[in-house]
Amino acid sequence: MDCNNFYCSCEKVFNPGLEGRPMIVLSNNDGCAISRSDEAKALGIAMASPAFMMKDLIEKHQVAVFSSNYTLYGDMSNRIMGTLAFFVPKIEFYSIDEAFLDLGEMGHTNLLDLGFRIRSSIGKNIGIPVSIGIAPTKTLAKMANRYAKKNHRQAAVFWAANNSLTEKMLSETPVGEIWGIGNQHALFLSRSGFKTAAEFVHAPEDWVKKNLSVTGLRLLYELRGISSISWEEEKPVRKNICTSRSFGKRISEKSHMAEAMANYAAACAAKLRAEKTCCQRLQVFIQTNPHKTEEAQYLRSIDIDMERATNHTGEIIKTALRGLDIIFKPGFLYMKCGVMVMDLVPEAAVQSSCFDQADRMKNGLVMKTIDHINSTLGKEIVRTAVQGFERKYRLKTEYLSQRYTTRMGEILRITN
Repeated sequence: MDCNNFYCSCEKVFNPGLEGRPMIVLSNNDGCAISRSDEAKALGIAMASPAFMMKDLIEKHQVAVFSSNYTLYGDMSNRIMGTLAFFVPKIEFYSIDEAFLDLGEMGHTNLLDLGFRIRSSIGKNIGIPVSIGIAPTKTLAKMANRYAKKNHRQAAVFWAANNSLTEKMLSETPVGEIWGIGNQHALFLSRSGFKTAAEFVHAPEDWVKKNLSVTGLRLLYELRGISSISWEEEKPVRKNICTSRSFGKRISEKSHMAEAMANYAAACAAKLRAEKTCCQRLQVFIQTNPHKTEEAQYLRSIDIDMERATNHTGEIIKTALRGLDIIFKPGFLYMKCGVMVMDLVPEAAVQSSCFDQADRMKNGLVMKTIDHINSTLGKEIVRTAVQGFERKYRLKTEYLSQRYTTRMGEILRITN
């Protein structure tokens, strides 16, 4: 299951006047187009097109422009995934707008009818158009989804129910559109005589393993209908977590940089606690704008070992600011900074130290209480003082829509 033009579709749900109008959603700092309506695609607006290069096109065709509203998109995604859970016994959440559904235990169900019912329910209850591809393996299901979008736009559901339908789908799919085949491998396969998925499926296994490694061999088996990509009911534990942003405007003051660094460190700490992990090492980095070649450039990072593996906000912020003290250099206009927590270990497996003077039980309860308050009353209602309130580095969001589903003050109002 894949949502169609997801970010744009979310905006349309709460603004029906956008229907039929070209629209785009921009990346952080209102930089590039990361979601486009079909009408915008028809105008030739490509994915990742910089907004400043499209000003004339936007004005000429009255293209609706939105800043990324991740709060809204995340909530809409949760509603969609919750709806899917009513229809199937097992789901793998692949991304914010995609999911794999396991139909292995539904052998007596009309799968095509099931696909239509899922699509209809999500469209009626949530308002988001989706496409559904049904096939024996993950790779074929992804291909069936793409095939449904391209060749069955109205129905938006395709079931590769037999060899004939599967062969037709494979023959109409270029190798570059196979899930897991990147640009370089696509060029290599094309030069080697494999233009379509139907041609690639007959490639010798030894040749595929030699040239595309074991990963390529798995894809070959998947295309042959042999399930070779494992099912992930739970997201794998991350090895590191990074929080970084480009600033809304470049900054030179160390105090502003420290405020940004403290907030990114706090965000990393909250993510660690949510996943019940602790970090043993931390990296901070700062950089100027590499595209401003006429200006002096500076890029620096530093890794610091923690005294003890931790997910405590105060400890992580303190270490991040110590790193900033070491690498910060005045006289530059900085564009970005970030914090990465590394060498993660399970919270329950942290080794204690006889030199550790902190009251870990008390600190854990404090962090748990803060997380609860922030999750119920609003993000960062409780924060450390060093995180500040000025946010002069805040991202540009000139075209941000309301958080219709998560803020009482921003819900839709109906007037006579």
